[in-house]
Amino acid sequence: MNRDEKGKELFESGMNCSQAVLLAYEDELNVDRGALLRIGASFGGGMGRLREVCGAVSGIFAVAGLLQGPEDPADREAKAAHYKLIQELAAKFREKNGSIICRELLGLRAAENSPVPEERTVEYYSRRPCVKYIMSAIEILEEQRNV
Repeated sequence: MNRDEKGKELFESGMNCSQAVLLAYEDELNVDRGALLRIGASFGGGMGRLREVCGAVSGIFAVAGLLQGPEDPADREAKAAHYKLIQELAAKFREKNGSIICRELLGLRAAENSPVPEERTVEYYSRRPCVKYIMSAIEILEEQRNV
């Protein structure tokens, strides 16, 4: 199974978008599964259901950091190169999907005020385009990695 299909499967098992992306790379990240789930937990629903940056986008940023992020905070060149990568990933996602903002991707007028996640039902999955964005984010990261 390729990574984008793995991301889809993980989301459909109940993970949020960020967790689905992170766990699609579990085999490469050398990070405990529980830690990956906790890292991604805050970014679901566009950062805790604030509907800000899409969780799938946050997920590829986290994967990029874990795989390629600089380890020396004083290394300005490495930090700039990494920020360039993150900006390129965001631009590609925006170009392909129209936005990196969760509420815009979902067609919502404003952020929701409730911290309570929606129940995962057949109807939920049928009206949410999240799988498309998870798969798109993973495809973009894979394209970048294969350059």
